[in-house]
Amino acid sequence: MSGAQSKIVEAARGWIGTPYVHQNATKGAGSDCLGLLRGVWREVLGAEPEAAPAYSMDWSEPQGEERLWAAASRHLVAKPRASEARGDVLLFRMRARGVAKHLGIQAEIGDARSFVHAYSGHGVVESPLSAPWARRVVARFTFPEEIS
Repeated sequence: MSGAQSKIVEAARGWIGTPYVHQNATKGAGSDCLGLLRGVWREVLGAEPEAAPAYSMDWSEPQGEERLWAAASRHLVAKPRASEARGDVLLFRMRARGVAKHLGIQAEIGDARSFVHAYSGHGVVESPLSAPWARRVVARFTFPEEIS
């Protein structure tokens, strides 16, 4: 794992145990999946590139707008879905026809793929990147190169 990838995974794992709180991004106090990504960004890159707007739990599903995907594309570096690496940001579509509205950071436990994410009812956890999760990945990104 490269130094940048190690920093990203280490930062994400530092949030494990943070309770799930919608629209929050405070390590140890509360976070949702976007809040986890925002917190990791602050830890490895500094100030967030844009303020997160208020958002509902449905992530613009009624309008069918891929707002989370668009924001990720503005600030992260898109990469092929098949090109996996620890530290990648994963974007998930939770329903076949729904918008992509869940994020996680790929990691690894031993030889098994995993990802760190904030999950409603569970808080920030590291989960196996099992087949049911992996088939929901619709996009993969990396953090920009300017990681200190």
